[in-house]
Amino acid sequence: MQADLSQIVERFPGRRVLLVGDFMLDRYVFGDAERISPEAPVPVLRVTERRDCVGGAGSVAMNILALGARVVCCGLIGNDRFGERVREMLSEAGADTGGLIRAGDRPTITKTRLVGLAEHRHRQQILRVDDEVVRPPSEGDAVALLDAARRALGDVDVVCLEDYAKGLLSKEICAALLAAAAKAGKPVLVDPARKGDWERYAGAFVLTPNRAELEIGVGRALADDELESEAAELAKRIGVANMVVTLGRDGSILVRPGQPARRFPTRPRAVYDNTGAGDAVLAMIAVALAAGGTLEQAVPLANVAGGLEVSKFGAVPIPREEVLDELRRGRDAGRGKVRAVAELFSELNARRQRGETVVFTNGCFDILHPGHIELLERAKAQGSLLVVGVNSDASIRGLNKGDDRPIRSQADRTRMLAALEAVDYVVIFDEPDPGALIEQVAPDVLVKGSDWGAKGVVGREFVESRGGRVELVELVEQYSTSGELERIRAAEVRR
Repeated sequence: MQADLSQIVERFPGRRVLLVGDFMLDRYVFGDAERISPEAPVPVLRVTERRDCVGGAGSVAMNILALGARVVCCGLIGNDRFGERVREMLSEAGADTGGLIRAGDRPTITKTRLVGLAEHRHRQQILRVDDEVVRPPSEGDAVALLDAARRALGDVDVVCLEDYAKGLLSKEICAALLAAAAKAGKPVLVDPARKGDWERYAGAFVLTPNRAELEIGVGRALADDELESEAAELAKRIGVANMVVTLGRDGSILVRPGQPARRFPTRPRAVYDNTGAGDAVLAMIAVALAAGGTLEQAVPLANVAGGLEVSKFGAVPIPREEVLDELRRGRDAGRGKVRAVAELFSELNARRQRGETVVFTNGCFDILHPGHIELLERAKAQGSLLVVGVNSDASIRGLNKGDDRPIRSQADRTRMLAALEAVDYVVIFDEPDPGALIEQVAPDVLVKGSDWGAKGVVGREFVESRGGRVELVELVEQYSTSGELERIRAAEVRR
């Protein structure tokens, strides 16, 4: 299955998508929030960085481009410097922006986020300021938009509608776009607005709501066992061929006419920021279908894209190479996680540059028990990926743990650790302590059991000098390797 998905991803370059929707500018103002204002009980943000990104449908466009495909953008921007900034960033990334219409009756939709940095490194959004006018386009702008979309239809593989309920995708414009796409034989994918009038999407090939949006479409909260039947009923009622409901850590549901609904699980991850996950999902499904994939193949690929997105801060486009790398890791799960530190170095740097947080812990893991599992799962929750350092056989013998230690060879111990979901990489070290390995891995978070608090954590000074932190995890009292061995030996004596 992973090999089939990789083959589809390899066909992404050169595919073309027509994207119609609400294009926006996302502005980020980063700063240190170190004190409360004397004027009012609010944080004072000392600005350290400003960053602009394209948002809304623009985020979908950036994801399409990152996957290696091409995109034609159709939407409204204001006749202002923010609109020019949106056009400029999309053009520089390689998008066709000829369908972006300058509207004279509204500003470019702009969302400004104030983001505080706790301890100079942990980002937390404090406030968002929206500058927008929500209403349908003028008659002239609507005609110009539809003309641009119709001109593009003959040279694209699929059509995407990204509806943020800002007025652009009115009932009339949706009907005209869907009719034109049907005449041209192009499937239409819709990321629906967070409002209940989805009948405007009648004739679409697939809708991609998340759970909250599905509940809005249905008109009530849904129990887990109602999701499939209610999604199928809604799709039938509004006249949509298929529906993909994204469920976050629970994966996705594919609803198809005349077929049982199918669930696609996803790999659980530490969620850093949900921003942009829906954009990554829509882009992936669109490009996968454009590349000749089926919905049954596009949905697991969308799970991969959405999962990678939530591990980053803000809406960060997911490159095709990163998707391929994730598929390779899934295909090579188990033994493929065991790496030499030199081999791991460049991979960790690349993932860190994408905003991921590297967590490290270490141990002998001679007899794997529930206490180890608890430690590893809690360690993984501290960041995006977990590297586990494992004492080699020679290293354990040098620790004088007993003549019969290690009980299991380093090959067996690393293989068992690599099979665990919480573990991303396993590295063997020969030294008595992991100090040298920690300096090579350079983790953002170093995790040890709470019993190391009194002994002194090896690597603490190095990690903290780089702005990282050390986390001590409470141990599961009834489990330890020594205790497990004593119980096993006592049982042998009783026999």
